[in-house]
Amino acid sequence: MTDLAFTRAALAPAVRPIALAELLPWAIFAGLMLLLALYFVGAEQGATSLIPGVYLHEFLHDGRHLLGFPCH
Repeated sequence: MTDLAFTRAALAPAVRPIALAELLPWAIFAGLMLLLALYFVGAEQGATSLIPGVYLHEFLHDGRHLLGFPCH
């Protein structure tokens, strides 16, 4: 039994903690993508519209209601 446990421990990969310097760029990127998605779902209509027309509004319409954003 001890031989089997020793073999598994010897073959297991070493686990190293993730450094904050490695994680920070990905966290910033994810935060910016979430803010962009929040803008398009919550505010891309009417006076704040960056893209003309109603196609984007209609594409995101049900998502607005699902997240509780009023749109009409």
